[in-house]
Amino acid sequence: MPEHKMQSGDGPPTISLQLVPKMLSPLTSVWSPKAFVVSFKLETNPEILVKKAKAALDKYHHKLVIGNLLHSRKFEVVLVSPDNEETIQLSERDRDTGVEIEKYLVAEVVRRHEMFRTEVSITTKPRK
Repeated sequence: MPEHKMQSGDGPPTISLQLVPKMLSPLTSVWSPKAFVVSFKLETNPEILVKKAKAALDKYHHKLVIGNLLHSRKFEVVLVSPDNEETIQLSERDRDTGVEIEKYLVAEVVRRHEMFRTEVSITTKPRK
């Protein structure tokens, strides 16, 4: 921590960033392997979005990747799970009236989580 404030006459500051570790691996393998874990994938190239989302599912063994492209992130997302892909896209009317993609995205994630909870409760009911 510097002792004094930066002087504007010294020129622009140099900022050095460091990568942070990926936390999906310990989350899905150690901390909570049975949880409904969702990750996000933002890309600029549509050719690799789904491929990278599927690679993340294979690597981290979680339930869902919400993928989007930088240029269309506010009106289109793709939900990639181990067994399917589904696109959610705002209609022109939704866009014109200010509806945000999260309205549909959150509803779909909640629906999938409820299905997951139902499946888990059926398969893990204690025997009497």
